[in-house]
This record gives sequence, C-alpha cells and structure tokens, in this order.
Amino acid sequence: MSKAFVDKVMETVTARNPGEREFHQAVQEVAESVAVVIEKNPALARLKIFERMVEPERQIIFRVPWTDDKGEIQVNRGFRVQFSSAIGPYKGGLRFHPSVYLGIIKFLGFEQVFKNALTTTPIGGAKGGSDFDPKGKSDAEVMRFCQAFMNELFRHIGPDTDIPAGDIGVGGREIGFLYGQYKKLTNTFTGVLTGKGLEYGGSLVRTEATGYGLVYFVTRMLEARSKSWKGLDVVVSGSGNVAIYAAEKAQQLGARIVAMSDSGGYIADSKGINLDTVKRIKEVERGRIKEYVQAHPSATYAEGCRGIWSVPCTIALPSATENEIDEKSARLLVKNGCLAVGEGANMPSTPEAIEVFLDGGVSFGPAKAANAGGVATSALEMCQNSMRLSWTFDEVDARLKLIMNNIYDQCQKAAETYGAKGNLVVGANIAGFLKVARAMMAQGVV
Repeated sequence: MSKAFVDKVMETVTARNPGEREFHQAVQEVAESVAVVIEKNPALARLKIFERMVEPERQIIFRVPWTDDKGEIQVNRGFRVQFSSAIGPYKGGLRFHPSVYLGIIKFLGFEQVFKNALTTTPIGGAKGGSDFDPKGKSDAEVMRFCQAFMNELFRHIGPDTDIPAGDIGVGGREIGFLYGQYKKLTNTFTGVLTGKGLEYGGSLVRTEATGYGLVYFVTRMLEARSKSWKGLDVVVSGSGNVAIYAAEKAQQLGARIVAMSDSGGYIADSKGINLDTVKRIKEVERGRIKEYVQAHPSATYAEGCRGIWSVPCTIALPSATENEIDEKSARLLVKNGCLAVGEGANMPSTPEAIEVFLDGGVSFGPAKAANAGGVATSALEMCQNSMRLSWTFDEVDARLKLIMNNIYDQCQKAAETYGAKGNLVVGANIAGFLKVARAMMAQGVV
C-alpha cells in the first residue's frame, strides 16, 4: 500500500504542478515518510488528509511595478502561497531572489507547514516572495520595491490571518520598509510582520534564532553520540543570518569554523574563521566573502560555492540554499570523517545525499526540524506583540532552546514509534504531519 500511495500522490502532484521540481521533491520525501502512518490509520486515507495537505489553501500571484533610480519602470512578480491554516494563522517568510518562481514558493510553504507544527506554537504554514534581486540596488530602490510589493500583499495578511517574516534577500532593512507601508495602508500598528526592529516591536534573539536553534538541535545529535562541540571542525555554507549565528554559537561552545561561503565562492582557514570580520563584510558593508582574505592572508578563497564541501570537517551545517549538497558532495563529507550534518537552509541536501549520510552512519538533522528556531522565535515575537511586552535576550534564548529540545524529542519519539528509530527525517515528517492531520480531522472537510 505504501508504494502505491506515494505513486498515486506523486502522479497527481506532478500533473497539477508541472515543472515545479523542488515542490515535487519536498512532497515525495514527506509522502514516503507518512505512508506507514496512513496505512495504520484508515481514517487518514478515507478523509484524504495528505491529498488535501499537498494542495495549498490559496495561491496569490501579482504584478509589482516600481521605479528605479534612473526613473525607469521595472516590473517584477510577487507571490504568496498560503498553504495551511489548520493549526493557526499562516506564517512563513518572504524571499527576494531572481530564482523565485511559484514552485520554489510552494516547496517552501509546504515545508513550513510541518516545521511550524513541530515548534508546538499555534501557527500554520505559508511562504511568499518575488523574483526581485536586492543585490546591487540602492536603499531607495529597495524601499520603492518593498512599498510596491506591500501595496498588493497587505490585502491578504493580518495579525490573525497571515504573518510574513524574512528569508533570503529580506532582512531588517526590507522588513522595515514593508512594515512602514503596511502601517500606512491599514492605519494600524500590529504584529503583522516578524523580524521587525527592536524599536518597533521586534524581539531579541530573532536575528540569531535560526542559527542558534540549529546548533541547539545538533547539540542533541552530538550528545546521542556522547560528543560535544569542543575542538570540532565545522564547515558552514552561506554567510547570511543563519550561517553567521550558527557559526557564532558553535564557536561559543568550543568549535572551530574552518569554512564559510556566499554565492560566489568560499573561504577556508584551518586555524578558524574570524567571525567579526565576516560580520563586518556581510552585515555592515554588504560585501562579498572573498574580501575576507584581504584582512586574513592565512585564509584561502576559491570560486564556486559547491567546493566548500571538500574542506574536511566533523560537522557540516549547510545554511545557504536548497540542494546545495548533492550525492558527490555527501560522499566526500563522509570520506573526510564528517559525523553530523544539520540543515540550516531549507532542503539543502538532495535525496541521494541524505541516503549517503544515513547509510554512512552520519547523524542527520533535517531542515524542517533543525532550522525551526527562526520561525519559533517569530512566534515568540508575535506573542510579545499581542501582550505589548518585550522579553530579555536570555528569556527568549531559553524559550528557543526549550523549543529545539522539544522538537528533537518529538522527532526521536515519532521515528521510534513507526519503526525508524534514530531517523530524524522520518521522525520530523511524521510528527509534523500528525499534528496537522489531527487538526484537519477535527475541523471537517474545509
């Protein structure tokens, strides 16, 4: 029944969503995990729970016209896919990047449903964005685009309806411009966006949350192997918020960061990367990672970001983008002695790579569990906004750590219950699925 179920689901999904390979990949992984659950619970099959889950509740595509600094009109495309509101209002980030199309947004939104369920907070799943590229744009151009984007998006969001956040290409600057326009259009001051500045309702730890949460999750994976971070060599792909703050927390726990990257290439230094320099280049100057070697001649720079996985390490934290680790890279990591992989980005490992890791005895933390710290802290920001309160850094960090430990425990328990002890991929998919499924069954066919 399991294979027949997966085949039937995928036949429908691929026919309805042609060419959306990332979405197909995400659905297939979850379907393969939850087939055994559906087989043991006939009501799930009778009520077509999974078949309903893979169809978004709402897909919004809209035109975004804006004027650049030369006075020329530019036209981009905007998206918001509201996937599931079964357990709470839609919640998920906005991505501004040239690679954005409907399939990317649907894959991210689908993953978000299960990730948000794992956090144990009452939030549904959504994702949005645009094919706009903020790189190389002036602050004024980014502001005009964000305002134009919000001119349409505001109709579809609200503090009890849909609460977007940031993602690739959407940081504090973009969130500020988006929020300012939303406030102007609606004449309300609400917690409708998360990742806001501290001056207007943001939460401490939100910037660090995904990276810190990733390390807290991998800490549990290491403890299961009777190991700690102390003295370990770590490769972190990317150099955005997730990568920088995962590296920061790992360093605080005694690890050495030996390589980081951006879309152009990667830096490596066996003595350890100086994170303050990376922060200056990426967060202050908005520069490229290759500039690092100017300040640290002992480091090397290589063009092409995929080569980062050739750097020997004990821990790999892929925190850049989807499918960045393929089968070849995974085999190289295993050969070089990698013991654990924690996914900081969304779906950064291909199915073939995951199989290599699991077969090779590598502890593997899937994205929907390991990188859930960001959205978990967004939910904490929503909570603070609702109560008109502001918690301290230590309070939020303690709550984040508790949530990540809870997510790990859920994954372990679900995997063991359904005959896949130690497989956190299966555990995460099943635990998230069951929470959403139970809510859907309680609410009827809607």
